[in-house]
Amino acid sequence: MGVTHHVDARSARVTSYASADFAVPSGREEEWRFTPLDRLRGLLDPADGRGSVDTAVDAPPDVRVESLPRGDERLGRSGPTAERAAALAWESFAEALVVTVPRESVAGRPITVTTTGRGPQPASAHTVIEVQPFGEAVVVLERRGEAVLAETVEVLVGDHAQATVVSLQEWSPGAVHLAHHRIRLGRDARVRHIVVSLGGDVVRIAPTVEYDAPGGDAELIGAYFADAGQHLEHRLFVDHSIPHCRSNVVYKGALQGEGAHTIWIGDVLIRAAAEGTDTYEINRNLVLTDGARADSVPNLEIETGEITGAGHASATGRFDDEQLFYLQSRGITEDDARRLVVRGFFADLIGRIGIADLEERLMAAVEAELEAVAQ
Repeated sequence: MGVTHHVDARSARVTSYASADFAVPSGREEEWRFTPLDRLRGLLDPADGRGSVDTAVDAPPDVRVESLPRGDERLGRSGPTAERAAALAWESFAEALVVTVPRESVAGRPITVTTTGRGPQPASAHTVIEVQPFGEAVVVLERRGEAVLAETVEVLVGDHAQATVVSLQEWSPGAVHLAHHRIRLGRDARVRHIVVSLGGDVVRIAPTVEYDAPGGDAELIGAYFADAGQHLEHRLFVDHSIPHCRSNVVYKGALQGEGAHTIWIGDVLIRAAAEGTDTYEINRNLVLTDGARADSVPNLEIETGEITGAGHASATGRFDDEQLFYLQSRGITEDDARRLVVRGFFADLIGRIGIADLEERLMAAVEAELEAVAQ
């Protein structure tokens, strides 16, 4: 499979299945300037015989679950990647996991794919989630344990299909995770892609959305909480090249502790042919302590004036002392007041997941983060 060059206002973006088409990052490149390259533990280097992770799938009987060898024509249909780590993952995985919701089938309960790390040896993985035309499904990708993992995930949503994909990163403290999610939408297809990043040493998730026909609707939601020394990075690219499609991006993050660092990059490109596009993106960050840093960069590039709407926003702020004082003046302790403010910050976003037990679990994890810094 060859290399494709997109020459546009987003600066000659290269996409390819081959790692050789991407230079080894130096840290000066725009796409790598925030990432701590010295902490990636070999995931940017070619390696024969990379390790693997343990994967378990819990799915309803009508959902097909398969393992496919490299070279199978059903792999790679979402298109090539745009970065070296993902290309290396594509070249080195042993078998791909493919989860298929058949045409006109509605999965009766969430499909859960649990990935557990085996240890510090660099590993690769490839997962395909396909919801065929007129199908509906909720898929939860759970990541846990200790791992050094580069992975690629394909999300294929057929015509008139609906998919919710939740990617939950609850890694052990030393884990490193680089992931590229490629999402393709058919005619009048809808996707809700939800990323929640809580654990790990370095986590970098890069979702990309592309449309194959008019009427596609993508909602990208993210929540993240970084502690001392933790690096959580989320890089999104929504490529509007088809008329009359929609995208909405909402990411929120909180940080606490010395050296906690979060990065959010939101790129939306509306190409000349994409008339009638409706898009908006927003990122909000709450800095809870000194020594933490949040970088937020929204980018909106428009090549046609015939759109329905387009906008972006970003805000990063310290804990609101006035709000804290207001709560304390009504008899609420400082710790409880902080907990209420942070819970309110995340509650609306996590509430969009639509899986009650998972929502409760994530809110409990957020409160556990706050308890840890209070001790």
